[in-house]
Amino acid sequence: METYTYPKSTEIFERALKVIPAGIYGHLGPAEGCFIPVSSYPLYLDRAEKSYFWDVDGNRFIDYMCAYGPNIMGYNDPDVTAAAIEQMKKVDCGVLPGEIMVELAELLTDTIEGADWAFFAKNGGDVTNLAVLTAKAATGRDKVLMHYGGYHGVAPWMQHPDYAGISKSDTANVLYSTFGDFTSIKKVVAENRGEIACLITTPYHHPITEDNRLAPEGYWQKVRNLCTQEGIVLIFDDVRCGFRLSTKGSSYFFGADADLQCYCKALANGWNISALVGKEEFKNAAADVFYTGSYWLSAVPMAAAIANITKMREIDVAKVCLEQGEKLTKGLKEVAEANDFELVISGEPSMWFMRTSRYRDRIDDNFMLHQAFVGECVRRGVFFTNHHNHFINASLTDEDIDFTLQVADDAYKAVSRRVNDILGKGF
Repeated sequence: METYTYPKSTEIFERALKVIPAGIYGHLGPAEGCFIPVSSYPLYLDRAEKSYFWDVDGNRFIDYMCAYGPNIMGYNDPDVTAAAIEQMKKVDCGVLPGEIMVELAELLTDTIEGADWAFFAKNGGDVTNLAVLTAKAATGRDKVLMHYGGYHGVAPWMQHPDYAGISKSDTANVLYSTFGDFTSIKKVVAENRGEIACLITTPYHHPITEDNRLAPEGYWQKVRNLCTQEGIVLIFDDVRCGFRLSTKGSSYFFGADADLQCYCKALANGWNISALVGKEEFKNAAADVFYTGSYWLSAVPMAAAIANITKMREIDVAKVCLEQGEKLTKGLKEVAEANDFELVISGEPSMWFMRTSRYRDRIDDNFMLHQAFVGECVRRGVFFTNHHNHFINASLTDEDIDFTLQVADDAYKAVSRRVNDILGKGF
């Protein structure tokens, strides 16, 4: 099977290093560890359509990162793009919001269970931060409870005190518990009774570099009851999972009855918008918070979001993504087993995490085998990353899945020929 090379990507990256910190910054860049070995990965794309993108060297990839989540209907979905272009002819960023903002809020509150109002921004971190500010305004309390390893954006309070630029004072009011361990949450709440404004959590635990974890049976109902009893606002960060489990929201999917819910990534199929939705009792608190941005009322992403949400509802996008994800992950495990590897799949199949844990009797606890496998897949046209969950989008076909499994088989065969070097010497 043909393998790709990336001379133009390399050339552009060398230029970028001179004028951009790290060349490509953040989780999308090679410095963050998702692209190991770096030589297996393209670094710049040229165009995208449906489930595919083409890099600057002309190589085509099936994209299972879906732009790290935003692509849910397929890149350049014609209906979403047409709605955006039509609105662009009128106005995008103006001195006043358009009626389209009200229309989007009406659609979201009709779509997401437990949403009585909506507030729009740009990034996922914008609305997770607003959710916490709203909870503090509503309760008059200072402390925030989150789970160890949970990711809610890059504001200082969301990060670890050891990270560059973060001081201990930034996280002084942040408390931590273990996801799925109700006893852990009860202990923290008891030790800080009357001081905790909110519990912010993802619908299931999906950090990078470790298996994803679903909550145990009855967990969310216990959490909901405890939050109600203690006057703690329950916030669901649905930025990553949103619409891939249910178009009504992940809080509905798991029966959590969250007070505030945060959306971004899949909201407009890649157009830049995020939303905080919430229950009626928290609307005034959200209105009291001073929180705004020059581009937050832009109309084009709102038009795209309306078209995208409408289409997601029509096709039941979560059902499509879950079913296709089940086919893919089942097939990947079978391919691994046929080549004497063990592939561990965790999380939900529409947004799964995977790691290659062993070859025959040789256990790999350091991702070396998996990094090699993923790198071989990428070089053959299937874009995975090795330390992050993956995403399914509705344009993914059975033919795409079949091709992916063929690539996975060839990739595992290539890795099996290098096992001793990989586990013994690394790359």
